[in-house]
Amino acid sequence: MANLNLLQIIGNVGRDPEMRYTQAGVPVCTFSVAVTDKWGGKDGSEKKEKTVWVRVTCWRNLAETANAYVRKGMSVYVQGKAEVSSYLDKSGEAAATLELNADSVQFLGGKDHQQERSQEDVAF
Repeated sequence: MANLNLLQIIGNVGRDPEMRYTQAGVPVCTFSVAVTDKWGGKDGSEKKEKTVWVRVTCWRNLAETANAYVRKGMSVYVQGKAEVSSYLDKSGEAAATLELNADSVQFLGGKDHQQERSQEDVAF
């Protein structure tokens, strides 16, 4: 039986990327993306929305490119492998986070990019 671990998200970057290097000198860049689902509002029903935060990790050349170009507020499409990590929050309660180990990132626009990049999306 075949296996597939592929996560694709479109959302808005929640914070500027953070760059670091492993002990072996491999670049690693992380940033968070908010993926919001909206529903309701038709026929007088209440509009609702739910936001899921996804931590994105980029490695090597993709890390360097993401660090140079990704900025808070921009809209991005990210594709890669999904991972879930559990941890204890500040109050000692069990919590989990959804992480995406990125294979590719594509700019879709955003705060400062709406007019500049209307049809010239950048992928890396």
